[in-house]
Amino acid sequence: MIEVVNPTTEEVVGTVRAGTAGDVDTAVTRAVAAFPGWAATSVADRLAVVRAVADGLAARADELASTMTAEMGTPITFASKVQVPNPIGIVRGIETTLSSGYFDGEEIGNSLVLREPVGVVAAITPWNFPLQQMVAKVVPALAAGNTVVLKPSELAPFTADLLSEVLHGAGVPEGVFSLVHGTGPVVGEALAAHPMVDMVSFTGSTRAGRRVSALAAETVKRVTLELGGKSANVVLDDADLTRAVKIGVANAFMNNGQACSAWTRLLVPADRHDEALEVAAAAAAKYEPGDPALTTT
Repeated sequence: MIEVVNPTTEEVVGTVRAGTAGDVDTAVTRAVAAFPGWAATSVADRLAVVRAVADGLAARADELASTMTAEMGTPITFASKVQVPNPIGIVRGIETTLSSGYFDGEEIGNSLVLREPVGVVAAITPWNFPLQQMVAKVVPALAAGNTVVLKPSELAPFTADLLSEVLHGAGVPEGVFSLVHGTGPVVGEALAAHPMVDMVSFTGSTRAGRRVSALAAETVKRVTLELGGKSANVVLDDADLTRAVKIGVANAFMNNGQACSAWTRLLVPADRHDEALEVAAAAAAKYEPGDPALTTT
């Protein structure tokens, strides 16, 4: 079993079963069997499922927000205003794409471009924006007619359980979507290496991304990697330095600083270094640690 720890209280808030390579093989085998039927469904039918997913997420918004706060520590206000609405917006955008004739084919010069599902997609997601990362991988893949096996972060697995319930409640058939909890070295590697997985989409560290890419290359899978980085905040000579630095610090503290898009490198003109440092220190001092379950935090 994997213990799930609330990072605020350091208390165990629940457990999930650690998946094995055998569990991955079972899920992938079911996905392979379900693929022909799901790929053959009409765009209208898949569109109906996507709409139901958006509605299902909206209906459980409060539960999703509080679950993320408990298992990965994001403030409940940020969870309610960003961590849940963003994924719902992504699903609504997929609705628009499906409705716009995306799969009708497109003539470019003398060529006819047809968009078809890839097959079985493995999605491996991180813990910092758990719902958004899962939705951004799983729902477009399903909408395109693929079947999906998801391995969420073992640090934030309960949000994945809720998403799974929403997906099946929206009409996603058994086998079309499967969820396998577990660690990267076991479940993640088994998915990346599985010969019947056609594509793997991974978000996480550069080190882990190299491993996923190497394993996937053995079977020449399609691979999508979103890896680590440090976002630069460049303040030019003519900027309002005080305002720019304050905004930069606010972005660095977003989601407790647990974001790939956090502005964690502040680059300022050398002759204003000391001034920028003073403003940044004063801005950071105004952020007080608190219970993320409280709306005042």
